[in-house]
Amino acid sequence: MDVERIRADFPILARQEQGRPIAYLDSAATSQKPNSVVEAEAAYYRRSNANVHRGVYGLSVEATDAYEAARARAAKFVGATSPEEIVFLRGTTEAMNLLASSLGRSTLASGDRVVATVMEHHSNIVPWHLLREHPGVRLEFLDVDEDGRLRLEQLDRWLEDGRTKVVTLTHVSNVLGTVNPVREIAERAHDRGALVVLDAAQSAPHHRLDVAELGVDFLAFSGHKMLGPMGIGVLWGRQDRLEALPPYMGGGEMIREVHTDRVQYREAPARFEAGTPNVGGAVGLAAAMDYLEAVGFDELRAHEARLLERVVRGARDRLGDRLRVVGPRELGQREAVVAFALAGAHPHDVASLLDADGVCVRAGHHCAQPLMERLRVPALTRASPYLYNTAAEIDRLLDGLVKVDRLFSGTTTPSARAS
Repeated sequence: MDVERIRADFPILARQEQGRPIAYLDSAATSQKPNSVVEAEAAYYRRSNANVHRGVYGLSVEATDAYEAARARAAKFVGATSPEEIVFLRGTTEAMNLLASSLGRSTLASGDRVVATVMEHHSNIVPWHLLREHPGVRLEFLDVDEDGRLRLEQLDRWLEDGRTKVVTLTHVSNVLGTVNPVREIAERAHDRGALVVLDAAQSAPHHRLDVAELGVDFLAFSGHKMLGPMGIGVLWGRQDRLEALPPYMGGGEMIREVHTDRVQYREAPARFEAGTPNVGGAVGLAAAMDYLEAVGFDELRAHEARLLERVVRGARDRLGDRLRVVGPRELGQREAVVAFALAGAHPHDVASLLDADGVCVRAGHHCAQPLMERLRVPALTRASPYLYNTAAEIDRLLDGLVKVDRLFSGTTTPSARAS
């Protein structure tokens, strides 16, 4: 993969911080955007902007065509059977709230159980917590082992009595990098009559998604983590599952008829897209999908694997047991998300000092406080490289960590090995 050619598509990467180009290593939070995505969204607003589905004049028809073309593009991206299985929303968070709310009104009753995992992002925890208050749904969590993998024997126990109606999980942990065995989990859940909801926010930027192969009922991801604009995301659902759900929000576009004494809703996906949609964002997201597929997921994953190995092995060689990386030790079982604790240094201090060298990483609980409790840490520092990062930027990260360690430990760490 020609990383330098790719980097030329991302003008923000030439920005100077502390007198050096930034080394942006926080793509798990949000990715940078290539020119083609920026231009696609801008071109929509320059040439085609109008409200969709509402006008018979040419500009409105053109905007509607662009929006529905983006829906068809998203359907192809995940392997959906038709564009009608794609709902455009603001992102994964809104998708999870939609599912929890609609399933809570149509499928779940007091005493029913939802099973999540301790590695979930808050976006896939808090919406289900709301159902504990009404209608009184029970929420349970699958634990992880010491290597950051799900303890699936717990799932079997939760499925035994038939009260588990929904199993919801992340495809890839935004902290551990763990890639979960989604197909196996879906088969176990379906055997007991449970629905399966998949948070693909951390996998869509890196994996070729195939909803048939995954075997889930619903899947959601956000555009901004996969080179697309902020404020746009996708909820995919099997057509029969979507049609069985009541609407989440009310307003224009999601209705067929409104009278003073009754209302009739439209079919999916229109039923779930109340109000004026983010048409420009959808157009930009379609351009991001084009860009990723042009790069190629196989090449992308091979590049990320090299960067992951450079981070993990470099940290081990240069910092030894002073730096603890969480997640699977087998690098082939994880994505290029590296969350770590540096002995004697608070994660926020680590991130601030790295920033002084122009290295951008994330510090905190990463919207995964149950996982932080399980790992017995208040917070972690996280580096998450992507397609535009280079080996030299990884070395800048490692050099910075050595400097931070020397500052806080007052000792000299081993010098870097030749690479």
